[in-house]
Amino acid sequence: MKVSAARLIWGQFSTVPPVETADLSGKTVLVVGANTGLGLEATKHFARMNPGRIIMACRNQTKGAAAVTAIQKDTGFTKTELWSIDLSSFASVIEFAEKFELDDGRLDILVMNAGILKPTYEATADGYESGLQVNHLGTALLSLLLLPSLVRTANKESTVSRLVIVSSDMHYLTDFSKEEQASPKILAKLNSKEYCTTPVIERRYQVTKLLNVFFTRALNAHVASSVPLIVDTANPSLCHSELSRDIPQPRRAIFGLVKKAIAFTAEEGSRQLVYGAIGGKEDPSKMRGAFIHMGHVQEVSDFVLSADGGKVQERIWTETIELLTAVTPKVREIVDRHLSNKVPY
Repeated sequence: MKVSAARLIWGQFSTVPPVETADLSGKTVLVVGANTGLGLEATKHFARMNPGRIIMACRNQTKGAAAVTAIQKDTGFTKTELWSIDLSSFASVIEFAEKFELDDGRLDILVMNAGILKPTYEATADGYESGLQVNHLGTALLSLLLLPSLVRTANKESTVSRLVIVSSDMHYLTDFSKEEQASPKILAKLNSKEYCTTPVIERRYQVTKLLNVFFTRALNAHVASSVPLIVDTANPSLCHSELSRDIPQPRRAIFGLVKKAIAFTAEEGSRQLVYGAIGGKEDPSKMRGAFIHMGHVQEVSDFVLSADGGKVQERIWTETIELLTAVTPKVREIVDRHLSNKVPY
């Protein structure tokens, strides 16, 4: 599907469908990045559906505590727990997953919502460009480490678990350059400080959202159809959030004016996250690997669907698994145990 910037802007004037609802009695919902914006509003929606438990995974514990209070005040829901995680730290992600494994281990819905937009190159303590690590590698690592809990819960409860990775319609506006595709390792190229010039970093957010789409589709492709797990990705569109907090002035002020004119509210955007987690009841199979937009499945970009895109997708998958296996061997163990090497491309 080909989508221009003009079409994306025009889409901001659409009417967002009402939020999807379901009975979540007894279910455990985990929302990463739940302390503000889309994550907070999605958590409020889930709280109104009577889940057995909601875990809010947040980096900022002060804001997280305030969010817990706001959720209880707005919804009356009291079974919310605040857990600490920092996707810019592999150690933090591993610690979180280990804590969860030692807990009761039930997980019905996982929403990977955390993301950043950095205007300049910044390296994490792990040595990765911050946007690449938070938006892709950290997100992929936690998704994989919690995958056994999602599958185990679904098998035990005779249901289907959901993993939702928040991407963006910005993936329509980018691809991987010929130089990036020609490099021995695409992710290593994207991580190179020398390569991350200003023009490269300025499109980094779009590229990481494309990585989210590729990872979602690749993970779904490696999950056997018999496994009771739906993996999809949700597009909230441009919304009022704190995503632009690191953009320097005066660009942030200009972006603020744009958002004031055309952005959806965080609550409206959060409806797409909720749809990814519980929507598609009429035909759940269509949700597998799907890109969710405005309460329905929408075709992804032409680049993703192209022959080159298919090759890039599997390269990104392979490189991601290799990188994360070096972080913890549990990744390889999970891939070998739960996922298939045969992909129907």
